[in-house]
Amino acid sequence: MILQINTSARSAHESLSTRLATEWVSRLRAERPEVALEVLELGQQAPAVLDEAALQAMFMPAEQRSPAQAARVAQDIAYIDQVRRADTLVLAVPMINFGVPAALKNWIDAIAKAGVTFRYTAQGPEGLLPGKTVYVVLTRGGIHRDQPQDSMVPYLRTVLGFLGMTEVHFIYAEGLNMGPEAQAAGLANARAEMDALVPVHA
Repeated sequence: MILQINTSARSAHESLSTRLATEWVSRLRAERPEVALEVLELGQQAPAVLDEAALQAMFMPAEQRSPAQAARVAQDIAYIDQVRRADTLVLAVPMINFGVPAALKNWIDAIAKAGVTFRYTAQGPEGLLPGKTVYVVLTRGGIHRDQPQDSMVPYLRTVLGFLGMTEVHFIYAEGLNMGPEAQAAGLANARAEMDALVPVHA
């Protein structure tokens, strides 16, 4: 199963990250048309913030949880189950103030659970979501690739790897707010990177 995770607050029509991620998913499904697809619209319905009430619900014994607490925990479990079902994840991630969208951070907080999606061992932490391929479609208004201000790539590579998802590919569309020519070049670069990732069959 392919899980496409759109994180832009803009609609699918207006969001360049969503449009590019959808293009990439279409290419993946052209290679494997039998594979199911689930789409998660985090930008339209973000996961709940990890606050004190959520922490209390998570650490409360299940039989003692109130209905509201049980519903809060169930939300995170649903996100985790969805990731477990997927063998491929495609994340559409625009840069927001040099970081990832808040909705994506909330989703990461929802799925990163000690003893569930990672654990600590005598040898160090172990991710419990291995064997998945992750593609991250990045859209940025400026040029940030391989620059000190790009905190997105190190963060996503670290946190996904911590959960066991170590095969992570980044697709870059940059310069999108630097004028029509720069935007066209940025989109063309992203599509060229997609071309390089798609297996070529004789």
